[in-house]
Amino acid sequence: MGGGVLCIKHAVATCSRNGDRHMAEHMATNYLSFAQQSPSRANGGGGNGVSPGAAREAGGGGLGLGVAPRGGPGRPEERAAAAQKYNLRVEDYEPLPDDGLGYGDYPKLPDRSQQDRDPYYSWDQSDLRRNHGEPLHWDFDMYLRTRVDTTPTMLPWHTMRNCLLGFVGFMLFMFGLGEMYPSYQPVGPKQYPYNNLYLESGGDPNQEPPKVTHYEI
Repeated sequence: MGGGVLCIKHAVATCSRNGDRHMAEHMATNYLSFAQQSPSRANGGGGNGVSPGAAREAGGGGLGLGVAPRGGPGRPEERAAAAQKYNLRVEDYEPLPDDGLGYGDYPKLPDRSQQDRDPYYSWDQSDLRRNHGEPLHWDFDMYLRTRVDTTPTMLPWHTMRNCLLGFVGFMLFMFGLGEMYPSYQPVGPKQYPYNNLYLESGGDPNQEPPKVTHYEI
């Protein structure tokens, strides 16, 4: 078996241990289509390719598609079966758009980060804030608690922006006004002891120093 199958088996086994059977099936199915279309690349450049049976073995069996899934379910009974497969209600199920990447019937889940989920709920997997059997978002790694946070802010973004711009604009206006019309606190002459430091300033010790008054009554 080629190195590609070993890699996909390892990834599928990891997903299976985490209870993500649906994601594991999609990974194995997509690799199966890739192996059939380009055997040499799928096998790491050796040219031997990967047989469909090997890819099915990597996915744990039960795939039976032979090609990458294209498009979501169209008929109502197909949508109901797909919703049941992913533990979703029919009215909540919507497949990902068919853009050629082989999403198949995988559901389009809300773009909501784990940080946005209730931290006080008793989750089956508290570190990821998800329950057993709950389908993963296709871009699951982007919405981890250490990545994108979609938690809504206390105030709308435009309100915070307007407050910031208003504060900065007001402060710039006040700084400009202060430069145009400077204003300072009134300051009196400095007072020194010993008759305003008469001797220290070079006064004649034989003469009576002049009397300095710093106030009026």
